[in-house]
Amino acid sequence: MSDGPNGSETVRPRLFEPFTIRGLTLKNRLVVPPMVHYRCESGNTCGTFHIVHLGRYALGGFGLVFVEATAVEEIGLINEHDLGIWNDAQVESFKPLIAFMKRQGTAIGIQLAHGGRKASSQTAMQGMGPLTEENLKAGAKLWQPVGPTAEPVGKGWLTPRQLTTAECKAMVKTWAHAAKNAVKAGFDTIEIHTAHGYLLASFLSPVSNTRNDEYGGDRKGRMRLPLEIVEAVREEMPAAMPLFVRVSSVDGTVEGWNMDDTVAYARELKLRGVDVIDCSSGGIAGAATAAQVPRALGFQVPFAERVRNEAQIATMAVGIILEAQQAEGILEKGQADLIAVGRQSQFNPNIAHHWAHDLGINRRFEDWSPEYGWWLEKRIRTMEGFATPTGVVTQRP
Repeated sequence: MSDGPNGSETVRPRLFEPFTIRGLTLKNRLVVPPMVHYRCESGNTCGTFHIVHLGRYALGGFGLVFVEATAVEEIGLINEHDLGIWNDAQVESFKPLIAFMKRQGTAIGIQLAHGGRKASSQTAMQGMGPLTEENLKAGAKLWQPVGPTAEPVGKGWLTPRQLTTAECKAMVKTWAHAAKNAVKAGFDTIEIHTAHGYLLASFLSPVSNTRNDEYGGDRKGRMRLPLEIVEAVREEMPAAMPLFVRVSSVDGTVEGWNMDDTVAYARELKLRGVDVIDCSSGGIAGAATAAQVPRALGFQVPFAERVRNEAQIATMAVGIILEAQQAEGILEKGQADLIAVGRQSQFNPNIAHHWAHDLGINRRFEDWSPEYGWWLEKRIRTMEGFATPTGVVTQRP
């Protein structure tokens, strides 16, 4: 409960209720999902850019913020400017960021990733496709990616080297080592990236995995490597530390991975200690943001709802969630447990605080960092009668 405009009590919106996962309690249900920015420091370490960039979301009121896709090994970098967490220098580089986020009362997670056959590709700003001659002449670093087979993502993409059966088994240890490093760095939670056509997604999908060993074939075989990695990562994590997995709920192609597959996968993930399924989609062919799935408001919410209902596991909804009432409705209808706000949070890093105002709480800026809230509460006293707390004019003077 919180004070209403005339001192009356208002029911706290579900969006701003705490949410406990294992031993971690989030102050609200709003999450900044992983979003790559290609701004690592030397040695693929975390530096000032990420402290400022991600720190804005802590000051902006989010309950949980994820560090972008972070490579578990060097050849797993999607682009040479991505973050990594395979060595001690990288581990140490995250500690100032983690300390800042925790001082603000915001939980911080890391997404562990491997580019697979999409490694050594362009940045998003360049097009997120294969490196061009122009990119290479400008100094872009090129290396051979790996994948479930030697088939490239598409025309013009690098041909990956097929991982051997033994190398697949070794890959499990690579991810476990990265998870151990994430725990050592002090992260509150880990997300495993098994979406968007990157390494683990490419093992899951029949479009990209046509192997004939134990890591291919039917759905059970295609799920084997991701599930072995999940087990190994979970073993490196304290029992109180939650584990997320991001999935491409559907490939968006007739012959590809579909929702029946995702529900079956989610059930297996739950058995192995996964706590939340982050329901995205697409990306098996072309760029990670390739629109193979029709897009509209909340277009991926039905994926989160079905996984939540049929696999009986907490889910996170993501994808064109633009307004407080829309996000609140998703939670009220039981379609998801957490709301991820990606590009909209970049447009407005204070959107969590703004949505609290939109839903009738935080009227005196009490949930803002006090260094901001003091000024803003004073500001609203001068604006009452002609503007909302977020500055929308309601009456001409």
